[in-house]
Amino acid sequence: MRASPVETINAVIPPVLQSFDPREVPVSGIDTGLPAVANDRLSARALRARFATPPAWTPEMRREPRLLDRPPAQAAVLIPIVMRDEPTVLLTERTTNLSTHSGQVAFPGGRVDPEDANIAAAALREAWEEVGLSAEYIEVLGSLPTYTTITSFIVTPVVALVRPDFELNINPFEVAEAFEVPFGFLMNPANHRRHSLTGDDQMSREWLSMPYQDGPHERYVWGATAGMLRNLYRFLSA
Repeated sequence: MRASPVETINAVIPPVLQSFDPREVPVSGIDTGLPAVANDRLSARALRARFATPPAWTPEMRREPRLLDRPPAQAAVLIPIVMRDEPTVLLTERTTNLSTHSGQVAFPGGRVDPEDANIAAAALREAWEEVGLSAEYIEVLGSLPTYTTITSFIVTPVVALVRPDFELNINPFEVAEAFEVPFGFLMNPANHRRHSLTGDDQMSREWLSMPYQDGPHERYVWGATAGMLRNLYRFLSA
């Protein structure tokens, strides 16, 4: 089993930052002035067409402030869009043995291995290893620009359609739970909250959160995961 970015990142982050709780940082703004992606742009046909002929667009979030002086590492995540009657995005909640942040939300993904044929192959392998999502249910559409994390992981998001008749087999050492959030919710900036913080080291950081209330559970999407979803929003709304 390969180490995921969440696992490896938390292995090297200083303890003072491992105890950081993003939920405690006040909301500085909500992007209610931006339009949601129209529902007809979230269909399988529209998504295929958008990736087949990409528009001119600019990703909004590309790089977090560098925290550690370490060599960069290539990583890949899968953004699995499940084509239900209302499309959803499959996300995971990490186990506590991989992260000190209980309930951290992430895409299936991890470090790219030399044996991987390409970035998409790495994302598919990680999805299989983490949650048992078989490639036979997945249609890769393409990828978004890289997103570099504070610990120098250069992450390529691979966007894919997923047939909804799959069954998952979750790896309990990496994933506590897999769940789905409505795609339309994530592609609506009225649900994108802005946060900013200046630490004791005077390093400023800004990020987004997209908390989703799933019955009794709050799915707190934030940080790199929210940043990549924001770039997907920019791509689809361009």
